[in-house]
Amino acid sequence: MIQNWQALKDDEKKRDIFFLRAKIIASVRDFFCREGFLEVETPNMVRLPGMEPYLDPIKVALPFGGIKRDAYLTTSPEYAMKKILAAGFPKIFQICKSFRGGEEADRLHNPEFTILEWYRTEADYKDVMADTENLFLHILRSIFPEKPGAEENLIVYQNKKIDLSLPWPRLTVREAFEKYAKMNLDDNLTLEAMAVSAKAKGYVVSQDDRFDDIFFKIFLNEIEPNFDQARPVILYDWPAQLAALSRRKTDDPRYAERFEVYAGGLELGNAFSELSDSDEQRDRLTEERDLRKKIGKEIYDIDEDFLLAIRDMPKSGGIAMGVDRMVMLFTDAKSMEEVSFFPAGQIFEN
Repeated sequence: MIQNWQALKDDEKKRDIFFLRAKIIASVRDFFCREGFLEVETPNMVRLPGMEPYLDPIKVALPFGGIKRDAYLTTSPEYAMKKILAAGFPKIFQICKSFRGGEEADRLHNPEFTILEWYRTEADYKDVMADTENLFLHILRSIFPEKPGAEENLIVYQNKKIDLSLPWPRLTVREAFEKYAKMNLDDNLTLEAMAVSAKAKGYVVSQDDRFDDIFFKIFLNEIEPNFDQARPVILYDWPAQLAALSRRKTDDPRYAERFEVYAGGLELGNAFSELSDSDEQRDRLTEERDLRKKIGKEIYDIDEDFLLAIRDMPKSGGIAMGVDRMVMLFTDAKSMEEVSFFPAGQIFEN
């Protein structure tokens, strides 16, 4: 068997990708330093992980106080970074490893991956949208000035030209459902209504399906594959049932101030106007913990320190972005394996 490191010796294309990866990450740091952000470091192991129902934090056992105690590799540095915001640091970013078990490694997923998160106070998700657009243009112009089309803000991914010129197209989830699924989302914001509409379209809906289960059956089949491939797309204002850690819209609390960004068929980032209502956050975490129990996932205590922190956290916006997918986009790589020195799929081959 040829080991990964041996293959790298003769694979010039892959070697070039890794040099570009390093330059891209350096360009990301340069962008945020120029914008006055502080780079921070948070733990990769925590006692209380995130409560997302469909994520599986990876458990490790650590000796502490003379006994072995459970800890978990972080699925995201989000909780810790919000504690830093609450401590009075107004603009912060981090590039780090995160870990998610329970997912098969494939073209777009790896149990260990690199994540970029940034947060700014006195801001909301629209400010983070602007950060995102400017970051990608900064990378293009600083790393690829000689690349054909770079001056016109064009990149090529998988034989398709993508125009990064500002502003990027912005589409609400409600508009996306109307355009691609021919559905009025306002009329389908309950479990019952969404189930009826999905069944009318021919989807199988089980008795145990939740709103988000049915929502994504339609979204992943009729909406996401149909986004314009010639431009990045910012999809914003998600149903409140999918708010995660974002705050609801004040003018329409049926929806939340959340956006996701897509380019070249890749989902690149997930952003919020951050929820700072500690009581509402507790309610959401409790619901997520109950759901974890219902579907047979491991359950954890709620991070009370996190709830205390967001009580003191100013108005803020933030985002989590997959660095590996970002590198894929800029290096025209088809899979995360191509941009990783040691992809998870090789762990059990050696």
